[in-house]
Amino acid sequence: MGQGLFVTGAGTEIGKTLIAAALVHQLVSRGQAVRVLKPVISGFDPTQPEMSDTGRLLTAAGIEVTDQAIARASPWRFAEPIAPNMAANRAGAPIDLDKVVAHCRAGLSGDGVLVIEGVGGVMAPITDQATVLDWMAALGLPTVLVGGSYLGAISHTLSAAAVLVDRAIPLCGVVVSESADQPVPLAETSAAVVGFLPHIPVIGVPRIPLRPRPWEAVPDLTALVDLPETL
Repeated sequence: MGQGLFVTGAGTEIGKTLIAAALVHQLVSRGQAVRVLKPVISGFDPTQPEMSDTGRLLTAAGIEVTDQAIARASPWRFAEPIAPNMAANRAGAPIDLDKVVAHCRAGLSGDGVLVIEGVGGVMAPITDQATVLDWMAALGLPTVLVGGSYLGAISHTLSAAAVLVDRAIPLCGVVVSESADQPVPLAETSAAVVGFLPHIPVIGVPRIPLRPRPWEAVPDLTALVDLPETL
């Protein structure tokens, strides 16, 4: 049985895929066998799969971006870039959360480390009755929370951390991903988060300039995950 790690966000468009891809790349680089899942994705363009969040995760893991690989990693794919439950309902294919959870558990049956990227933020609705939080609680995997450094990000990050702890979801680390617009330097925002989460590792990640494979430029995040050096 392999190990699992869930990457979630305090909101959307804050660098969650970049951080997930960076963790995948770094674990592979230190000798881990790594598999990836992005079970639910909205805003998916089938004509450019390599540019999707799923495509980036596969590339970071050294997996060829084929139709088959995309389908395995992201069985629930929707074109509209809106809340997952809304995108699914508009596509006439409502999501069954039990099936999403079962797909993730099946992924855990393999060797190595399974990195799962969520969709949207912690409270993004997956179905009309369930959120990403319910998904994470059902799995109970160690979780990395990604927040931003925009105005209001500290509140959003701490709120997300609070609901994770309240649902007994293991929070193994927080990443503060630098936002395009921020009122204070990244280090100051990161320090503020540390002040409220003194027992949780917090790492600030500077904004990465536009480049191919940007996850390769992310500082080391492997200290956030308690995994053996090799599998």
